[in-house]
Amino acid sequence: MPTDAPLHGIRILEVSALGPAAITMPLIDLGAEVIKVEPPAGDYIREMTWPIIHGVSLMHLHINRGKRSIVMDLRTDEDVATFMELVKTCDVVVEAMRPGGLARRGVGYDDLVKIKPDIVFCTISGYGMTGPYQNLPAHGVAFDTWAGVVSPEVNEDGFAYIPEHASMGIHAGPLFGALGIMAAVLRAKTTGEGSFLEIAQSDAAAAMDWYRSETWRAYERHEDDVTGNKADNYERRLPGTAGMVEGVRYQVYEAKDGEYVLFMASEQAFWKNFCEAVDRVDMFERWPGAKFADHARGNTEMRIELRDIFRTRTSLEWIDYGVEKNFPVAPVNSPKTIADDPQFQDRFQWYPVEQLGAEQLGTPLKFIGEQLPVPSHAPTVGQHTDEVLADLLGWDEARIAESRAKGGLGGTPAG
Repeated sequence: MPTDAPLHGIRILEVSALGPAAITMPLIDLGAEVIKVEPPAGDYIREMTWPIIHGVSLMHLHINRGKRSIVMDLRTDEDVATFMELVKTCDVVVEAMRPGGLARRGVGYDDLVKIKPDIVFCTISGYGMTGPYQNLPAHGVAFDTWAGVVSPEVNEDGFAYIPEHASMGIHAGPLFGALGIMAAVLRAKTTGEGSFLEIAQSDAAAAMDWYRSETWRAYERHEDDVTGNKADNYERRLPGTAGMVEGVRYQVYEAKDGEYVLFMASEQAFWKNFCEAVDRVDMFERWPGAKFADHARGNTEMRIELRDIFRTRTSLEWIDYGVEKNFPVAPVNSPKTIADDPQFQDRFQWYPVEQLGAEQLGTPLKFIGEQLPVPSHAPTVGQHTDEVLADLLGWDEARIAESRAKGGLGGTPAG
């Protein structure tokens, strides 16, 4: 069994603020070393969002877990010089904030590649380095509204509001970024060439929702060129899940226990399996459907039959029956109930409060026959400053004190 994690030996120097710092979290889970550079006041992510656990936000505890924190003020010559020395020991530098911030302080890609030609530099921000919105302040929900992933709703008092939704950009952006970083590191290891990457969380949100936007684009073409499914008599449906509202064979149904299940017998073979399983072969004979992608749209009579059938078993009984009789049916969970689901419990590891300050989910990645590293608690501001400088640069206590006396590392200049 391998003793080293997949990314053991990869070192990342991260200058980050707020959510974009999530870009290195999946890399930490795979064994990379990440050093988070913070200003003397620290990253105020510790006070952002909810819940707040013993004075610290869950967001900080989660996305900064496993990192070491070092305090540096890159507006000072002393810390700029120290930063450059640290870069020589690293594989990657991450700028997780508005792009260009490091360049303005003399430690951008063009500066770093001169001292380390194979450095991988990645900047991740809201709207990226170009375009009319590049300097527009934003938070995570903005990338989802921009991408059309979430739409406003209006309450009974006539006020528009942000509906509950799964955030896309702030999660997908870091994942795309992490993928790009590892591709660049792989190339750097084989060619000695550095890379300058940039990722916008807004771009990532749009990319994840490609199916709907590409469908609308396709529908701009003539109907002779772009049609709907054969099962729908080639009639165009609304893109994505919007086109499933009238579905019957592919729809949610209430079970006996008041919970819901998602029924997905859109293939004829699965539909036949289901009808035989519930002793309703007559339904298959009456409505055999097409071979593929037939949702029986608008068939109210069938929908009534299915509504009554699904009320005869509990949700868990339906899941077990789907496994036994080979037809597709799924639980309908919520963020509150998902942890009780037996499939979730089998697949996910919870890190305990005592370890990370809050119960947190482990990575969904699994390396068969290997145990991935367990991350450490998210750091306090500058918690590892002395440790990092000793480990990476070989500084002793006197050298660290000298730097602080010159105004570096959050210190006050002597005199």
